[in-house]
Amino acid sequence: MKQIAIILLFSLSLGALETSDKLFECTEIFKARKSELLIELERIDEQKQALSALKTATEELLTKKEVKLSQDEEAVKKKLSEASSKEESAKKMLEKNEQILKEIKELKMSKTAQAFAKMKSANAANVLSEMPPEEATAILLSLKPEIVSKILSKMDPKKASALTLLLAK
Repeated sequence: MKQIAIILLFSLSLGALETSDKLFECTEIFKARKSELLIELERIDEQKQALSALKTATEELLTKKEVKLSQDEEAVKKKLSEASSKEESAKKMLEKNEQILKEIKELKMSKTAQAFAKMKSANAANVLSEMPPEEATAILLSLKPEIVSKILSKMDPKKASALTLLLAK
């Protein structure tokens, strides 16, 4: 029995030694893996910091771009407003100039009509016969119908008929 007990103790000791060796081996593997994981964790932390710095820089750049865009938009709006104002001013000035030109033409036509109204019919007919038909028609339109009839009666019949057709339009 003693022998059995010694054998049993011996086999238990061998089993314990074998288990102890396996535990030591596992501990070494875990220590090696732990150091690898720590290195990987440091690398991830560095990448996280770099990403954070990049994000901050990108946000600052975006903010600067938005501010510049806003300033540019304001400048464009201001120039557009100035251009619209100048355009309105130019339109008003053009309308005023057109009105003045119209008044000058009317005054000129009135003076011309007065001159032709004071002329003898034969003399007026001779002068109007030499003018381009459109201008002669404009002058005749500014005269009283009695004076126009006297002038046309003193003109060459062909010229008088051509002017009459223009007057009828």
